[in-house]
Amino acid sequence: MEEDTLLDTCVRLVLVAAAAVAIAFATPALAQEAPTGLDAALEQQVRLLAETGSRALPAGASRVEVSIGQLDPRLRLAPCQRIEPYLPANARLWGKSRIGLRCMQGTTLWNVFLPITVKVFGRALVAPQGAAAGTVLAPTDLAEAEVDLAAEVAPPVSDAGQAVGRVLAQSLQPGQTLRQTHLKVRQWFAAGDTVKVVVAGAGFTLEGEGQALTHGLEGGSVRVRTESGHVLSGRPIGERRVELVL
Repeated sequence: MEEDTLLDTCVRLVLVAAAAVAIAFATPALAQEAPTGLDAALEQQVRLLAETGSRALPAGASRVEVSIGQLDPRLRLAPCQRIEPYLPANARLWGKSRIGLRCMQGTTLWNVFLPITVKVFGRALVAPQGAAAGTVLAPTDLAEAEVDLAAEVAPPVSDAGQAVGRVLAQSLQPGQTLRQTHLKVRQWFAAGDTVKVVVAGAGFTLEGEGQALTHGLEGGSVRVRTESGHVLSGRPIGERRVELVL
């Protein structure tokens, strides 16, 4: 998947950068006190690695920037002859994250976490003039721009067709990126409405009618009573339309 490829690219960049940091930490003179930054030469190496990696990014993302933060200056680390960078369990290299550095060979073994920020830039929709909550979005409310896709957890909206005519759930500041959570969830039909039921299977599609027993909200599930009296679960896919997948 495209996101997996992008995350794999970020992982490679971060691990290489972490290895460079580990080399800087490995001498006893530097290991007595936790360094809080990188020297200019090492920082330049990290930037070059990020620029090189960005050439292999999939469509939709133009470049990646990896910023390495600072260790807690209160740390006092024992000298270490071999430091190993690793990815903490459940760490996601997207936006603000961290990598681990652990001493594998020394008089006192230690383990610390180094904060990082992974910025992934790509094209998405923004609100140039801003917009108030409750606004029904028009084409003139939106523009395409390069944004940091990883700045928030919610995915940005890149297709104007998915935004025009939708209602804003919250206000947008001028220039702010439009994300999925900014849009009100669409209700395709209400409980009690007659809906068209589409049944999709291996090599066939059937259509019939039924009665919705619950509201049909975009992205959710709905219960439908068919003409034969059976109650089935499906997902709303449009105006008074429900899909059942066998």
